[in-house]
Amino acid sequence: MTHPTVIKLSDGTLMPQLGLGVWKASNEEVVTAIHKALDVGYRSIDTAAAYKNEEGVGKAIASSGVPRDELFITTKLWNDDQQRPAQALKESLKKLQLDYVDLYLMHWPVPAIDHYVEAWQGMIALQQQGLVKSIGVCNFQIPHLQRLIDETSVAPVINQIELHPLMQQRQLHAWNATHKIQTESWSPLAQGGEGVFDQKIIRSLADKYSKTPAQIVIRWHLDSGLVVIPKSVTPSRIAENFDVWDFRLDKDELAEIAKLDAGKRLGPDPDQFGG
Repeated sequence: MTHPTVIKLSDGTLMPQLGLGVWKASNEEVVTAIHKALDVGYRSIDTAAAYKNEEGVGKAIASSGVPRDELFITTKLWNDDQQRPAQALKESLKKLQLDYVDLYLMHWPVPAIDHYVEAWQGMIALQQQGLVKSIGVCNFQIPHLQRLIDETSVAPVINQIELHPLMQQRQLHAWNATHKIQTESWSPLAQGGEGVFDQKIIRSLADKYSKTPAQIVIRWHLDSGLVVIPKSVTPSRIAENFDVWDFRLDKDELAEIAKLDAGKRLGPDPDQFGG
């Protein structure tokens, strides 16, 4: 088994390419899930203020025995807090029992209220203060990203977006890459694999490599240069999702999966959400 891969972000920070997402997990569930994940080998945990489980994440980290400098912890600024990022981060850090987070993301642009540039300026200050190592965004479209760069001269290191075989966002992924913004996939298995795991190419590759459909899809993200954070609280699935380092998909296989792109968004439209 080869070692898990690490991505170097544009600010020089190293980030594990595969992490554990904890969306919709309760404070109780998340402790058990994170302990299992850390035992398996994960070192990156992705939470958010809006998930209402930062306390559980903090409890899991504190009781894990894993040194802080081995962990990569992400949390997010919620829409209602875009005019108070310093206070929001302080609240998140208290719940997480941490002095800093490795990555702080603005959860949505919410163009209808138009505070995202102001919020970004606040996040830049938090990075300068050392309270966050890196700053990025989620769900930003090209015009939102361009405006951040134009008005602050600071590009996000990451844009975390809905991305899976049915919603590949190739134009946005390419634009991010051109601007040295790492693309990170949320809902990477299309919310439980609906419409993906039963695709002929996915089943065929699962048979070929003696892997599950979920492992094939996770490997597709990795081989596409994406950071990926599959969510699970099931111990066996947490382990399964991490057992993807002993094979790679070739160019032809990646090209076949590319044909599954249907522009099928399962989550909210970033241009409309949160107004």
